[in-house]
Amino acid sequence: MMTLVRDKLLEVLRAVGPFIVVVVVLQLVLVQAPTALFLQFLAGSLLAVVGMLLLFMGIEIGILPMGRFIGAALPREGSLALILAVAFALGFATTVAEPDVLVLSRQIDAASDGVISRLAVLLVIATGLAVFAALAMARIVTGWPMKYALTVAYGLMLALALVAPGTFVPLAFDGGSVTTGILSAPVVIALAIGLSSVLAGRSAVSDGFGLLGFASIGPIIAVLIMEILLP
Repeated sequence: MMTLVRDKLLEVLRAVGPFIVVVVVLQLVLVQAPTALFLQFLAGSLLAVVGMLLLFMGIEIGILPMGRFIGAALPREGSLALILAVAFALGFATTVAEPDVLVLSRQIDAASDGVISRLAVLLVIATGLAVFAALAMARIVTGWPMKYALTVAYGLMLALALVAPGTFVPLAFDGGSVTTGILSAPVVIALAIGLSSVLAGRSAVSDGFGLLGFASIGPIIAVLIMEILLP
């Protein structure tokens, strides 16, 4: 356990350490923010380090092993519908809790003065990822090549981007990028690796990866459709 704590702490420090150092340097040589605000930043940074450490440990200890186990257990039921339903449910549940998605949805609500509600953005993005997570699992089961799936998905995405209101197209692509975060990514990958590991003729490397790039197209398409349908 101590080895895991040490390894994850080093990962967290490598992730947030440079940012903290840059802010400290800026404070000392350029911006000179009020002392109270700077101390608040240091306290917040410490809390962020502790929180990220606990989160990474939780993912390593519980979420990844359970995701792989669920993926490996589903084929035993002999139901493609069940596999798709579980993938949809897990994709949706992790996306609505994804910190990056929550931040984006709040920012959109504030920037649009409530015209585009936080809840609507959250549900649309989560639904888009959930649908494509289910399609990704169907691709593993059927053995359909990833390059064909990506070609169709990107073709649809680009076609929708051409007809959607230009002002909101960047929002759709941000909606896709924020779904590859700390919760959604491990769950989708673990589920796919577990599923591909028990299917004959499947490879955990070739079939278990590439899914995040595919699944992240779902929110983009979903947001573009929402924008086209908005009055």
